[in-house]
Amino acid sequence: MKVLSVASEAYPLVKTGGLADVVGALPAALAPHGVHTTTFIPGYPPTLKAVGGRAIHKWRDLFGGEARLLRGQLGEHPLVVLDAPHLFVREGGPYGDASGADWPDNWRRFAAFARAAAEIARGGVKGLSFDILHAHDWQAALAPTYLRYADTRVRTVMTVHNIAFQGRFDAAIFPELGLPAAAWAIDGVEYYGGVGFLKAGLEAADVITTVSPTYAREILEPEFGMGLEGLMRAREDKIRGIVNGIDPAVWTPARDGALPASYTSRNLARRATNKHAVERMFGLQAGDGPIFTVVSRLTWQKGMDVLAECLDELVAMGGRLALLGSGDGALERAFLDAAERHSGAIGVRIGYDEPLSHLLQGGADAILIPSRFEPCGLTQLYGLAYGCVPIVARTGGLADTIIDANTAALGAGVATGIQFDPVDRASLLFAIRRAIDLYAQPETWQSLQRQGMKARFSWEASGAAYAALYRELSSL
Repeated sequence: MKVLSVASEAYPLVKTGGLADVVGALPAALAPHGVHTTTFIPGYPPTLKAVGGRAIHKWRDLFGGEARLLRGQLGEHPLVVLDAPHLFVREGGPYGDASGADWPDNWRRFAAFARAAAEIARGGVKGLSFDILHAHDWQAALAPTYLRYADTRVRTVMTVHNIAFQGRFDAAIFPELGLPAAAWAIDGVEYYGGVGFLKAGLEAADVITTVSPTYAREILEPEFGMGLEGLMRAREDKIRGIVNGIDPAVWTPARDGALPASYTSRNLARRATNKHAVERMFGLQAGDGPIFTVVSRLTWQKGMDVLAECLDELVAMGGRLALLGSGDGALERAFLDAAERHSGAIGVRIGYDEPLSHLLQGGADAILIPSRFEPCGLTQLYGLAYGCVPIVARTGGLADTIIDANTAALGAGVATGIQFDPVDRASLLFAIRRAIDLYAQPETWQSLQRQGMKARFSWEASGAAYAALYRELSSL
């Protein structure tokens, strides 16, 4: 079976978040199940530099300029890159300029990308043919829509990694999309008087997946559906929740080159070397209390405003914090101000650094994830693998993957972290206090670490679930 996986990013070529990790890991996860996956991504400058590749197809005019398809490799698996300089070769990030503002022509950039994906999937490029097109998030969501109005037997899967990001644009762009007039409808691309990319993909896809079973249920409700809950309820029988995995080739403390000291669950004492490295890099003074870490976008969704309110108390309780992230300017300032108030107890790095994120998982004692909603989450899975105890809000994939250290779970030896609810100051502070109290009991804390490290959230089970879904679709 041949699958075209369509996404705006894929690790290690381009990454802004967990989407890239998922897309990068899928081909290897699916291969043991007889699924041959080709990944299709845009040709951003770093991607073109890394991939090279040979041209296998050309367009004289793809949404306003010449474009080519380049063939390359994503690890050991096939990759196709859309080289369209007028759309993707520019200074800044994949979705916005250096200041963080969205590119005003994002609708054009990702409509072209989706149009090209649909053409590839239905056999419009010599030498390429596919049984399934698997689109990820709004940037790829028009691909199922283009196929819906084409003469093709290609089946489509639409994965929602975060329903809050929808790709909504003004109605004036509709004539530029190259879709038939019939697509301007409530069951097409029209969305509250404008064009909704994600909404269109959700309408068109044969099957919808989310990245955890709990999130699949949550998005049926107004609190989490972000305006699409009605559509989700109407298509509830087409929605599946499949938890993301993590790639053990990348995230394994026993052989992680980013760590000063490698370790396993049998020699956790070696983590002390990594902890000292975290202290040095973040200017933290040595202490008896735990080091909490945050590796996150600094946004409202991630509950970072609530955490910022708790920092004085966290330090007063004897905790320390090492934070790596970027996002909302006011939240960045709040954490930097806290680091000034509590020099030696709070260290902040604004930005993202992949090796440093590994060090934090391998050296900090616990990772704080107070998200208001979290479709799946990967940082808690990395925490489990690295013995960095997750402290998580009881929502989405966080609820699905962490077993709370309540009395019964501790007694049975199955606890892997701490859950709390609701996401407010009192609840988060109580969770932090629970963590500090458990940390003061070394045997209990090490039991939490070891139990978490036993958890199996590799792509093995997730890959099998996606392969089964593809087979089901191909038999229709």
